[in-house]
Amino acid sequence: MASFRLIPLEGTIAQVAGFHCDGVRAGLKGDDFDVGFIYSQTPCDVVALFTTNKFQAAPLRHFHKHQIQKSNFILANSKNANAMTGAQGVADIEEIFATLTPHFDLHNPIMSSTGVIGVPLPKETILQAALQFDLKARNDIHFARSIMTTDTFEKRIGFEVHLKEGGSFRIAGVAKGAGMIDPAMATMLAFIVTDAAVPREIMEEVAKKYVETTFNAISVDGDRSTNDSLFLLANGMSGHFDAEAFAFALEKVMHHLALLIVKDGEGAKKLVAFHVTGARDDQEAKRAAKALTNSLLVKTALFGEDPNWGRIAATIGASGVACKEDRLRIAFEDVVVYDRGKILFDRQQEEAAHKVMQRPEFSIHCDLGMGRGSFTAYGCDLGYEYVKINAEYRT
Repeated sequence: MASFRLIPLEGTIAQVAGFHCDGVRAGLKGDDFDVGFIYSQTPCDVVALFTTNKFQAAPLRHFHKHQIQKSNFILANSKNANAMTGAQGVADIEEIFATLTPHFDLHNPIMSSTGVIGVPLPKETILQAALQFDLKARNDIHFARSIMTTDTFEKRIGFEVHLKEGGSFRIAGVAKGAGMIDPAMATMLAFIVTDAAVPREIMEEVAKKYVETTFNAISVDGDRSTNDSLFLLANGMSGHFDAEAFAFALEKVMHHLALLIVKDGEGAKKLVAFHVTGARDDQEAKRAAKALTNSLLVKTALFGEDPNWGRIAATIGASGVACKEDRLRIAFEDVVVYDRGKILFDRQQEEAAHKVMQRPEFSIHCDLGMGRGSFTAYGCDLGYEYVKINAEYRT
């Protein structure tokens, strides 16, 4: 029997003890919220995981420069990524924090940005907006909207974790992402906060473990951002902690936020889980599953609700993993269309598979028959709206 139980929070990061957040309208994206903050009453332990894109944005380089392990403040903005901006991009962050730090008594402040690449940071606009922050505010909806770019809805989740031996702690997260999603640590930012008294080494261990099956298991378009970031902050204010409960709750938060990013893929109508089993090892299963999430031909077939299993087979074969025709099995949910060299794709099976693909969420199962490796990756369809959104992104 589990030694804990999870109760969903009505709010999210604003409901975690000692944390405050809000967003303001600085005019970067019209009349919507575009600059926000997360503030902790006491300095937090911080674990951060970043994109493997070699052109990391200035906020990531600023974080590395200061080797931040404790902080009480994150400043976030949308519309401008502050990426490919050279040394000046980092200097602009330093200049903003030189003013904000004494004004708000900040400890190792962190910057997080998302938006257009290759445009200088509008530092004066962001600074003037930040000087108006009320650090006592608790509005996670405003914060969630302040980091959105092409997102169509806020991405939030939170839990109160009740421990069997008594006591509780809270954990909650907010994320953004809809396009340029193929994290490897979507354009993706995720902020998770907890009042659990969790040791920093455990935070780092479980974050690195679960990022592989959550944020690193999703793809909207196969493009990897310069700004992808996951921040995990713990202030310990609840005074309670249980390793099993914390790991379980963190995975739940990360998995939920990751799937919301895929569900909100630019123009997407389908959320699809690609379950690859029977690979030679887990790494080969991951390679095949991620190839399926990134294949343009597979994604357009999803959009057209066309059970074109040949595209799935071809993508697996092109991924470089060990596979053989007479060992492969492909199914749309429980509708098997190809089984160990036998084509089962008659009119009846095609219609059944088509009905599966009409659902907003479904799974495609691929058993390679080569070993015991397995991995699940999550992707979406690709349609006309994606092209429209990205053709007009800077305008």
